[in-house]
This record gives sequence, structure tokens and C-alpha cells, in this order.
Amino acid sequence: MRRREFITLVGGAAVAWPLAARAQQSSPVRRIGVLTPLAQGDPEGQARDVAFRQGLEKLGWTVGGNVRIDYRWGIDNIEKANAATEELLATAPDVILASTSRVIAILQQATRTVPIVFTMIYEPVKQGFVQNLAHPGGNTTGFTAMEATVGAKWLELLKDIAPQVTRIAFMYSPDNPGPMQASRSVEAAATKYCGERSQGPDS
Repeated sequence: MRRREFITLVGGAAVAWPLAARAQQSSPVRRIGVLTPLAQGDPEGQARDVAFRQGLEKLGWTVGGNVRIDYRWGIDNIEKANAATEELLATAPDVILASTSRVIAILQQATRTVPIVFTMIYEPVKQGFVQNLAHPGGNTTGFTAMEATVGAKWLELLKDIAPQVTRIAFMYSPDNPGPMQASRSVEAAATKYCGERSQGPDS
């Protein structure tokens, strides 16, 4: 599946639940708040915006017609996330869409009533964002990028491609707990696929 098709599918499906739940409210225009770490002029950010709008249109939501999107771009630190969350909540959004663990945590602290939809979040259950994948509970739902055991699968695929490999390096940001969980899965599988267990990540 091409990137744009995937984003359209995720974007459209992600907002369908909370928007449909409020479809009978009196306000003719629904508001979607979007918090993204990408800069406004970033080509990837613009591509996602276009795909998101197209996904909405397929569900009958037209920007400038019955729905409005309020973007907050470049949310790449806690200070910006706190400020942007406060700004968006002041607009009384019908739903907020976000894609980083840091922002989801801030949103959940700020509101328990406004629906929150996440995309590409690692291990949302372990991070405490939802109760479980089948029944998220609360006001938060969305799509997970992966779950911890996928790390072992990566290692298995790597060995299928390059069976001579016996040592690997796993790099990730310590600010993102998802890949850290995957790294532990890789470490646990190292004995089986590489013949020895790694010493674990330093950071």
C-alpha cells in the first residue's frame, strides 16, 4: 500500500468514530484539532494534510463546509505541546488527532471529555493510553504502529535476508518508549537468531 493510501485510510477511519458520535449535535460545523511534530512547510506534513482531507471527504466531511481543521505544527517539545493543547481546547474541538506519545500524555491530562485519536503510537496499552486494544475505554482511541514483540520479527527477517549476520545494533530515541520495548524483544531473540545475547541498549 502506498504511503498516501495508508494515511488516507488511517486518517479517515481515525476520525469516523468520534465525529459520528457527535453528528447529532446542533453545531453545523465540526472542529478537528491536529497536533503534529512536523513543520507546516514540511513536504511530508503537507502530503499528510492532503491525504487527511481526502479521507474526510470520502466520509462526507468537507473542510470549509461541515468541518474545520485547526492545525498546530512543529509540536516537538513539552512546552509547545502544553501551549498548543491549551489553545486547541479553548476552541472547543469535537476531536483532537495526535501522533506522538508525549502529546497524547499531555492531552489525557488536559481533558477526559474531548475525544482523542492517536496514530502511529507504540504500545498504547503499556504506555497507559488505553485499557486494551479491543476496548480502549475513556476518551482515547486510535491506531498503534507496532507492539513490542515485533522486534523479534525484525530480527528474524534480517536473518532471512542476511543469514551471515551475527551482530546487530539497535538505535532509537530514549524519549520514545515504543522502540525501547521492541529493542528488548530483539535482545530476547538474539540467542535464537544470532547465537549470542546482546548486552542491551545503553540509552
